[in-house]
Amino acid sequence: MATLQKIRNRGKILIATVGLALFAFIAEEFVRSLTYTQTESRQRVGKIYGEKINVQEFNAMVEEYTDVVKFTQGLNTLSDDQLSMMRDQVWQTLVNDKILQHECEKLGITVTDAEMQDIINNGRNPMLAQTPFRTQQGTFDVNALKQFLNQYNEVMTNPQLSSEVKEQYQQMNNYWNFIEKNIRRQKLNEKYQTLLNGLMVSNPVAAQANFDGRTNESEIYMAALPFTSIKDDDITVEDSELKAKYEELKEMFRTEEETRDIKYIDINVVASDADKANLQKEMEGYAQALAEGADPAKTVREAASQVPYSPLPVSAKALPHDVAEQLDSLSVGSQVGPFVHDHDNTINIVRLINKVNLPDSVEIRQIAAPGNDMAAIEKTADSIMNALAAGANFDTIAKKYDQPATKTWITSSQYEGQAIDENNRKFLSTISTAAVGSNNKIVLDGQGVIITQITDRRNIIAKYDVAVIKRAMDFSKDTYGKAYNDFSSFLAGNTKVEDIEANATQAGYNVQTRNNVSSTEHNVVNVRSTREALRWIFNEDTKVGDVSPLYECGDNDHLLVIMLTGIHKKGYLTLDDEQIRTYLTNEVLKDKKAALLMEKLNGVKSVADAAKIEGAVTDTIKHITFTGNAFVSKVGASEPALSGSVSKAKKGDFKAGIKGKSAVYAYQVLDQSKNNVKYDQKEEEQKLQQTISRNIGNFSNELLKKANISDKRYIFF
Repeated sequence: MATLQKIRNRGKILIATVGLALFAFIAEEFVRSLTYTQTESRQRVGKIYGEKINVQEFNAMVEEYTDVVKFTQGLNTLSDDQLSMMRDQVWQTLVNDKILQHECEKLGITVTDAEMQDIINNGRNPMLAQTPFRTQQGTFDVNALKQFLNQYNEVMTNPQLSSEVKEQYQQMNNYWNFIEKNIRRQKLNEKYQTLLNGLMVSNPVAAQANFDGRTNESEIYMAALPFTSIKDDDITVEDSELKAKYEELKEMFRTEEETRDIKYIDINVVASDADKANLQKEMEGYAQALAEGADPAKTVREAASQVPYSPLPVSAKALPHDVAEQLDSLSVGSQVGPFVHDHDNTINIVRLINKVNLPDSVEIRQIAAPGNDMAAIEKTADSIMNALAAGANFDTIAKKYDQPATKTWITSSQYEGQAIDENNRKFLSTISTAAVGSNNKIVLDGQGVIITQITDRRNIIAKYDVAVIKRAMDFSKDTYGKAYNDFSSFLAGNTKVEDIEANATQAGYNVQTRNNVSSTEHNVVNVRSTREALRWIFNEDTKVGDVSPLYECGDNDHLLVIMLTGIHKKGYLTLDDEQIRTYLTNEVLKDKKAALLMEKLNGVKSVADAAKIEGAVTDTIKHITFTGNAFVSKVGASEPALSGSVSKAKKGDFKAGIKGKSAVYAYQVLDQSKNNVKYDQKEEEQKLQQTISRNIGNFSNELLKKANISDKRYIFF
């Protein structure tokens, strides 16, 4: 009882203790949950219809697409610019897919596996012709596809086949999956478009009106009172008028992405005179070394040339233009340079070592000799070579070793300009010099043996063994350091936007303006490697009036500082926007000028009367139709309103007070005629239906608005 009483006496303390423990547990879970949410948010590349797009998911799609591009174009790597383009294309495809799927799910539109199989069996889809599975005539071969799919698993699980063969099969399988996915997407879009096109159809009445609007012509004599005949300073524009015009035209100012305005100073650091003199002296040393017979590969490498020495002769198209144009004037063993090329700001030396004639394209088929070690592989390779020499069929031998031995074209563009190791040099050199019909044993150090048969050679061209030393006229560290220190010192003494603008010119800097910067741009103010600057511009903590850190960017040759001057949120641009205000001011000016000019036309009975008004110009205009905008050369403008008014008038009619884009018009119809074109109702309805289909295609803009897209790719790329 005593113990129980003690518990009762301490009950409040126990409850408080338990409560604190419970709170600690809840708080811990909350913090853990919050941490996860923040981590997940930081990994989000965007949202479409509220669906979060994870950066890993997006990167996987980009990798899939880049692999396809590499496979189809025979590339090993892509440049930063190419990767940026790939990301843009993948994002746009992703957005389009999500929108299409969202609409089709609501409507119950799908593409079944049976439909896909019918498309493949039919073989007429243009995408199928882009696959490697083709007949000799270039058409899609469904049997070749089926054969490949049957072989794929066998090849990938066969331990005797080389990794090179398996990689080729994997790439081809990935490419087929990509094509299949795109055909399904294309078919789904086709179904949706067909549904939309069926919602609106042409009819005989509309067809006749469309035909008449195109073929009925009028000739007029007109007088125009240009808006420019009234000075802007003579018109007063009130804020209330701007607000009214803004509401009238508000939909024009809708934007689906946030943009920002900036001012900036961009310094492009260039070589000083001393830097150029030092480089000239260094290049003269390399020129002397080449002339005295130094190893060209070693000399080019030591000179840090922008054009690496190729162990294989290359075509002129693989060389920079300024280098290629020197080749015709050089004999084997001679050289030119150092010479400066202003176009790319480089200094160059070119030495022609040899010149040969080789095919630009070689068609081959090959067998990778199997075996557990190099001794066994070489033994198998020798056996294959002996069999071929004895007249054995190449395809039969390839089939024996479960290899496709398909014919493949190797072109110069696939390897010229790429880094080439000794194995690739040996392989390419062999197939380039071997005769058609020959069988060649190529031993690849540490990688196996390939038996290659040359099946065709085309386009014999001149190729050059050439040593090129191309160096940019770069600045020195001292030159860059001085530019950096001077700019840093200026910014340290001018920390506010107004101070920078007031003192920049005197310090030798130029403040520039760039409005409506988008987060989808890859380079700020067209300077490379400015991703950090873009992130700063769109950071939620960056406020109008802030000055950025000093960025070192470009190709390590630019110094950039940015000042944020405006933020335009997603939605409607406001009347405070300078560009919007200027546009609306011009529109109000036109309206008020038009009103004044119309008053001058009150009571006018003829074009002759209108021509007497100060500032009026007259002209005769022929071939005016309803569907074609009348071009008034005297005011330099196309005038749809004039075309519409004239098309409703009759011969002899006089009309005045027609407000156009650039003037107010009075005119008289001199003549009306009809083109000598026979009316074909069926053909006209088809033309009208095509116009309807094109106009319906604009639905995508409306769907984009509803998708509520958030694009945060700039954070990651």
